[in-house]
Amino acid sequence: MFVGFDYGSANCAIGVMEESGVRLLPLAAGSNYLTSTLYALDRELIAEAVYQQMPTALKADYAKARAGQLTRARNARRELDLEPNEQAVFVGERAVNAYLEMPEEGFYVRSPKSFLGATGLRTEQIALFEDIVTMMMLYIKQQAESLEGLNSKGAITHAVIGRPVNFQGIGGEESNQQAETILRLAAKRAGFTDVDFLFEPLAAGMDFEASLTEDKIVLVVDVGGGTTDCSVVKMGPSHMESKERSQDFLGHSGQRVGGNDLDIALSMKAFMSHLGLGCHMTNGLPVPSKPFWNAVAVNDISAQRDFSSLNSRKTIEELIKEAKRPELLKRLLKVQKEQLGYRIVRSAEQVKISLSDTDTVTTNLDYVCPNLDAEVTQALFKEAIELPSAKIEALMKQALEMAGVMPDVIYVTGGTARSPAIYDRIAAMHPETPIVVGDHFGSVTAGLTRWAQKVFA
Repeated sequence: MFVGFDYGSANCAIGVMEESGVRLLPLAAGSNYLTSTLYALDRELIAEAVYQQMPTALKADYAKARAGQLTRARNARRELDLEPNEQAVFVGERAVNAYLEMPEEGFYVRSPKSFLGATGLRTEQIALFEDIVTMMMLYIKQQAESLEGLNSKGAITHAVIGRPVNFQGIGGEESNQQAETILRLAAKRAGFTDVDFLFEPLAAGMDFEASLTEDKIVLVVDVGGGTTDCSVVKMGPSHMESKERSQDFLGHSGQRVGGNDLDIALSMKAFMSHLGLGCHMTNGLPVPSKPFWNAVAVNDISAQRDFSSLNSRKTIEELIKEAKRPELLKRLLKVQKEQLGYRIVRSAEQVKISLSDTDTVTTNLDYVCPNLDAEVTQALFKEAIELPSAKIEALMKQALEMAGVMPDVIYVTGGTARSPAIYDRIAAMHPETPIVVGDHFGSVTAGLTRWAQKVFA
């Protein structure tokens, strides 16, 4: 059985082909999307959870590769006084809820896909991300196979998995290969016997192509949670049946800039002044901005490691002694001690979503300080996201310059493109060109599923 698998930075989704077309499968209560998060009471327990749930035939090789982690997992389970079968690793909204309940006690990762192409990862870090991705794929695959109507069709064995044009802005093809290798290995350990990959903007465009009645040159702009990808593609009735589409791909670009970057930028602009950013020391110098950035840079491994360190805590404690507004810096210290950075970014994400429908949002930050509210306007949001917005514009220009043609239509998709601020920037680039807005969340999965049918059926 084959599927289209969107392992996204913000959400994951999986689709199957039925007589009526593509069907996205429910992965969470009332939703076809699973939030891309994982929480473990201890990071060593992730390997244990993978071992317990992976196909029996693969366990021996995995146990050999993860012998050290599995031993440490047994020790961690004893130290945490957990029962042998007590769940210790959670994914999706259950992971978010576990983190919000115990932010300082466990291991939480949001948008693990954002890290897969990171440069300078050590061997043990790559192994950790392999396990995180495997754990999430195992969960999603098991959820899909258990659904009524599918459980009689046997195991899901084949998948087309989406990937961005570039997983990282730096690192080039080496980063892309590292990320794709992690995804391929994780899929194998999760029980997929054969996988193929397809650029996400092309997948999104293929779903749109199914609706075309005449050939068009389409600029696909896919602004996702972790990356933005643009592709210029020949589409239409004379192209859609071909299994070899490389000649139709005229130009593409991609970079790790997306909804996560908007959330981080908004956190800095809207929230960090309430924690002391912009204040001054008694000697007249401004408070250093680095601790504030590290607190919310949830897609930067080194920044998160730095912020959680004892040295960072000592630095903030010293700043409190010398600050003109020490009461504000004490809030930053609480964020450091209780590891609340992810929660702050989550608040920014919720504000961003709310600003799609209103001009002003007031959000409560009482988990940082009682009765602390922050007001965010559309104007402030646009100012905060100026840099990532400019990067998205540059990617559109790059794809069109590579293609050497102008598009007949611009097809916009991806969850982040729901933001009016982002849509307006895209529309202003070529005001004379028609814009079609696709299913912001489901178009990539639908396209992957259609391609899986061509590749595996």
